[in-house]
Amino acid sequence: MRSDYRHEIKHSISFMDLICIRQRMSALTSPDPHAKDGKYHIRSLYFDTPEDKALREKTDGVDRREKFRIRYYNDDTDFIKLEKKSKLNGLGTKDAAPLSKEGAQAIVDGDIDWMVEDPDPLVRELYTKMKTTLLRPKTIVDYTREPFTYPPGNVRVTLDYDIRTGLLCTDFLNREVPTIPVKESPIILEVKWDGFLPDIIRDAVQLNVRAGAYSKYAECRRYD
Repeated sequence: MRSDYRHEIKHSISFMDLICIRQRMSALTSPDPHAKDGKYHIRSLYFDTPEDKALREKTDGVDRREKFRIRYYNDDTDFIKLEKKSKLNGLGTKDAAPLSKEGAQAIVDGDIDWMVEDPDPLVRELYTKMKTTLLRPKTIVDYTREPFTYPPGNVRVTLDYDIRTGLLCTDFLNREVPTIPVKESPIILEVKWDGFLPDIIRDAVQLNVRAGAYSKYAECRRYD
């Protein structure tokens, strides 16, 4: 499954900004059906090459780049996704494919030969990248997300915080794996939309903050 290219902006915000935006979004937007009490926990396992290609392209601001990750929500390992996020000139898109718990664990363990015959092209693409560029699981990234959706413009606003890193651990499915808080990690406001961003949402998130290119993966890699 692939999404169309979408506009994306990110802001680092303060705790007081979070409170204000949460109140405004709660009044304007629809609840996310996947959220529990308005939020959910995300665990991701990011991939990179031995030369850290994905990390370097992110920190260097390369216009065309991609990164692979495996992800699940709210400790539910019965629903795991492989994702490839692609960026092109500031626009973003995402390919996704379901993974079984056994498939995800096999990838973590380096057992990947089965992937070449998987029916999903994204799984086969990851296999090719793992064979040709030595792409491998690199680190676990945990965080809490508060999501808000607004149908006009297909807008999605998220507030991400409590970012934690698994250091160099890749034991993705182990819920007891130790993680540590990312030092001085900000609260991240993300806004994504299709063709237009409605003024009511633009006004609701308009704060005296600086747009940036904060990467949870890059921050967690500082602890290597």
